[in-house]
Amino acid sequence: MRIEKLQKLLKKSDKEAIIIKNRGNKKYFGSLGGSGIYLVVTPSSQVQFFDGRYRQEIKDLTGGFENFEVPQGSYLPKIIEWLHQQKIKNLAIESDGLSIKEYSCLSETFNVTIWSSQIQQLRAIKSAEEIQLIKNACTMTDEIFAELLPSIRVGMSENELGALIHYLSLKKGASAMAFDPIVASGPRSALPHGRPTRRLLEQGDFVTIDFGIVLEEYQSDMTRTVTIGEAPQELYTIYQVVKEAQQTAIDFIREGVTGQEVDEVARKIIDESGYGKYFSHGLGHGIGMGGDIPILNKNSQMILKENMAMSVEPGIYLPDVGGVRIEDDIAIQNGVAVVLNQTTKDLVNVGV
Repeated sequence: MRIEKLQKLLKKSDKEAIIIKNRGNKKYFGSLGGSGIYLVVTPSSQVQFFDGRYRQEIKDLTGGFENFEVPQGSYLPKIIEWLHQQKIKNLAIESDGLSIKEYSCLSETFNVTIWSSQIQQLRAIKSAEEIQLIKNACTMTDEIFAELLPSIRVGMSENELGALIHYLSLKKGASAMAFDPIVASGPRSALPHGRPTRRLLEQGDFVTIDFGIVLEEYQSDMTRTVTIGEAPQELYTIYQVVKEAQQTAIDFIREGVTGQEVDEVARKIIDESGYGKYFSHGLGHGIGMGGDIPILNKNSQMILKENMAMSVEPGIYLPDVGGVRIEDDIAIQNGVAVVLNQTTKDLVNVGV
């Protein structure tokens, strides 16, 4: 059980309990993600504190927890009371879960240690089941993208294309989008995080489409850049550079290298092509339930390990001209990278 790994971590660190409030972490450990739920774990117990809004869901959707229903807004006093009953003094909390006010309150009573990366590291190594769930999400993403392509046309707006991504994703069976889709066309494709606007797609546009879904709590994240008819020649040039950089980085990924080393492999190809200053972000990030590691960027000393999952997404963005990004999700299996989504990385012309 995942929660048993956390309990072993508590024992190893000599912490007597941890309070978990981060939505993704709660769901990872089998709790509910709602704002009115606090998960408290000790080396020998796991307890959910919740208000009445979650009474039925707690009963129907979670198991293996001791449960305490408390009045809405009184979570922390009840948790502190329970911790005192357990004679707990040394407490861990997440760095991105509780508020500063809650931290201050707990610090008045307990020896509080902030865990900034411990749970992330625990979550980073995926089980075979988790990797299959991520792969399932990637497969559905492939299918959604294939359905999307025939609808892309001159005269449709970025907003319409973004709405269609939402519609097809939910129609196909996704429970939610992993993030707000990026749809950036023409000169706007030079914006790495260009959200959809009312701009109408035009002949000669490169269109960058970056989206992911949530399926059975696990996420996908894929980017493809397509062209509508004939585009400026330089865009074709940078497309091939990005494609080579991305594939070379994937081929390089293996157990034991650092995130910085993988980033450098892709960045070197883009640098040597003369476009280094136009690759303005890191190469990738962890994939899972959200907020995952490892990170692939210039500074990452994270060592890649078996069964980690991550994105690989180099890009080149030319101001006032356009941009290209290509992104796949991979998992390290048998020591090397295995690509989890299968959409072609050849440049697709939707204008023919």
